[in-house]
Amino acid sequence: MAGNKGRRRFGNVRRLPSGRFQARYVGPDGLERKAPHTFETERQAGKWLTVVESEIIKGEWSAPEAGEIKLDSYGRKWIAERKLQPRSRENYEDLFRLHVCPHLGALALGAIKPQTIRTWRRTLLDGGTTEPQAVKAYSLLRAILNTAMKEDELIRQNPCRIPGCDRYHTPERPVATVAQVLSLAERMPARFSALVIVAAFSGLRWGELAALRRADVDLTAGTVRVPRKLAALRGRMEFGPPKSEAGNRVVTLPAAARTVLAAHLDEYVGEGPEALVFTGDKGAVLRSGNFRRAVDWAAALRAAGMPAGFHFHDLRHTGNNLAAATGASTRDLMHRMGHASMRAALIYQHANSERDREIADAMDRRIAKQAKRAAGKAKAKQKPTKGKKTTRPAREPASDGTAGATGTPMARKIKES
Repeated sequence: MAGNKGRRRFGNVRRLPSGRFQARYVGPDGLERKAPHTFETERQAGKWLTVVESEIIKGEWSAPEAGEIKLDSYGRKWIAERKLQPRSRENYEDLFRLHVCPHLGALALGAIKPQTIRTWRRTLLDGGTTEPQAVKAYSLLRAILNTAMKEDELIRQNPCRIPGCDRYHTPERPVATVAQVLSLAERMPARFSALVIVAAFSGLRWGELAALRRADVDLTAGTVRVPRKLAALRGRMEFGPPKSEAGNRVVTLPAAARTVLAAHLDEYVGEGPEALVFTGDKGAVLRSGNFRRAVDWAAALRAAGMPAGFHFHDLRHTGNNLAAATGASTRDLMHRMGHASMRAALIYQHANSERDREIADAMDRRIAKQAKRAAGKAKAKQKPTKGKKTTRPAREPASDGTAGATGTPMARKIKES
């Protein structure tokens, strides 16, 4: 019994013929387990049992053999059972197969430590893996091990807890001006001109544009509905729901896009409601690779004066920047862009040089106006009174140029400029 002298409250210790001591206990699952090693003294074995008992009481205990499951099998099963878009599933499978399994797949979950992760990441980068790919692989592994820790309780801690490993610097993508967009559209074959205009001024993604049907376009309201997208998978094209729930939206087009879209519908789109709005020369679904070849994308970009490395997806930034410049709220931008988080919307709300110039120009007008008022007040004070000897007014203290400022040399200089 627990109260009997010489009897342990939890587990038991016995001396082996070798003279060393073995610790045993019955876990919460009712199975008896032994310590992974023997101890030199009975006291050491007892301390080990005390630690195990503490873990059980605090709910931190996990079956020791659970951590022996190999990452290879667990990770593949995790991806197979996860609810993912087809394209995301393929991306996860590729990341796991190319960057995780060759280095860590043979390890037991419990054997993966933070130092293991640091060495693995360094190996990837030294072997030529780009930093964005390394970050994606790290984020995937962290998600897999989070499930192993929190849901399946196979490990006590997630070893992917290294600061900075889940981020990388993303250079700001180029933004085309309206003039550049129009110039690029003019250099497209006629059937693709509207595609460029609508892409730039609607903010729709390539897959969303490729999946648009006549039924999704309401020219009277000037809107397009985005209920699905077209994804390029291994060896096939597949229609499916948008990237996220937020992607299922209705976007209002500016007049410039409505006009060219209406003409495009008359010229290139079938009458049926399911007819695709944007297709290849023979009416087939759009594929990005075929499109670039058909329009000689690189040559068209050079002719339109686009920056080097400009992607079709970068057209989306033009419309998003224009929308942000109108003063659209973060929530408005999130809806228009089809984003569930604020992060991307906030990017478009940052101050750019053109808007900053507008602000500076507006400041100039206010400064000049108030400087003129200040100079006028100063002149009125200096006007001599008839019949009285004029005296030079005392110099008033300099001001910050706001209303009420006196005629300082700087105020007069601003007025004269």
